[in-house]
Amino acid sequence: MTLCLTNTLTRKKEPFTPANPDHVTMYVCGPTVYNFAHIGNARPAVVFDVLYRLLKRRFDRVIYARNFTDVDDKINAAAKDAGQPISVVTERYIEAYHADMAALGVLAPDLEPRVTEHIAEIIGMIEELITRRHAYAAEGHVLFHVPSFSAYGALSGRNRDEMIAGARVEVAPFKRDPADFVLWKPSTPDLPGWESPWGRGRPGWHIECSAMIERHLGTSIDIHGGGQDLVFPHHENEIAQGTCAHDGELYCQHWVHNGFVTVEGKKMSKSLGNVLLVRDLLNEAPGEAIRFALLGAHYRQPLDWSTETLAQTKRGLDRLYGVLRDLGDVPDTTYPAALLAEFEGALEDDLNLPRAIAELFQLAKAARRATSVADRSAHKAALLDAGGLLGLLQQDPTAWFGQSAVDDGDTAEIQCLVEARLAARAAGDYATADRIRDELATLGVAVQDRTDGPAWQKIG
Repeated sequence: MTLCLTNTLTRKKEPFTPANPDHVTMYVCGPTVYNFAHIGNARPAVVFDVLYRLLKRRFDRVIYARNFTDVDDKINAAAKDAGQPISVVTERYIEAYHADMAALGVLAPDLEPRVTEHIAEIIGMIEELITRRHAYAAEGHVLFHVPSFSAYGALSGRNRDEMIAGARVEVAPFKRDPADFVLWKPSTPDLPGWESPWGRGRPGWHIECSAMIERHLGTSIDIHGGGQDLVFPHHENEIAQGTCAHDGELYCQHWVHNGFVTVEGKKMSKSLGNVLLVRDLLNEAPGEAIRFALLGAHYRQPLDWSTETLAQTKRGLDRLYGVLRDLGDVPDTTYPAALLAEFEGALEDDLNLPRAIAELFQLAKAARRATSVADRSAHKAALLDAGGLLGLLQQDPTAWFGQSAVDDGDTAEIQCLVEARLAARAAGDYATADRIRDELATLGVAVQDRTDGPAWQKIG
């Protein structure tokens, strides 16, 4: 079956055909690193990880780039509050992001470009846009002139008034058009900045990805992904920049976007106090259970998180690992392709994750019912292979059930011990704190002391 993906630009499900049949290029917008990753940040990382795994299975060479935005006004504010350089703040959260995504079984992309390492490329692209009369300098700023690109708005499907309102454009007297957006802006002495033909400043948000794509993947790519919230203005602006900088060349063939994550039917927000950090959820369940939960809805649809989500996904994984445990004495060898035909067909049909997961459970059911050694062996191999495409079932079943043995009662006890240890440390009673740490270790729990408080995780 041919891999088909819904293209946001055409609003159609289309067969995926890379420009080079032996070389697929994919770029996904990564995080702005000023805080810890929440489940909304984790969803695209997990979804596009599955697509990456599938592409690697189908094509000889896949280059996957996921960037870090490491200069931004939010980062500047966080650095100012902490009294630290932005590099200290961003390194802390890049390290945390890597750890959290690794816990969710997300493969490292081939490339992880950072904005601060590509200032020369950004300046070069801006200069090209000015030369081609798609951008102009004004009062230390450089702006992209939206009316110069007639196809602007095709990705989001918004009309001009909606685009101006949706972009929350800054009203400035030096703009030629209200929709024009910033490519370069001046930096005051207290802000990060780089020398440029337009004075000391820093890049606008949108130009960053276009410049990094050109540097690492070329002037035209096969797949560009990200969250639905990036369709406008970020990706709309990327298309304008990337197309105009290269004399009308196609910027990206397939635009793929995942839906939002809500919590109990509500948008995550600090004001509601319902922002769920990945590292906090890792105290409640194994990373694989969180990953499984993030795969629970079709990637293009909203995913609603509830208090029951992790318990449900944990039970589902228990069932699958239970089958593998029962087949522990059976070697996994080759299997007929027909065993995975329905499962692979689901993934190739626009990453239909719910259907693929349903097929995974059907495969587990068939594996449990298999009687001959040959059938049991084939089903076990197929189940592991299918799980691998989803980034699941990669642990030894014994280890899985060991790390998952902490029940709700144990959780309450562990939290009490963690808080008691924190109180002992605050009182300077380090002997008691060390004793409690040892007690936690006997329960299979590791405690990590962080600037924002202790965090604990089951280690089996």
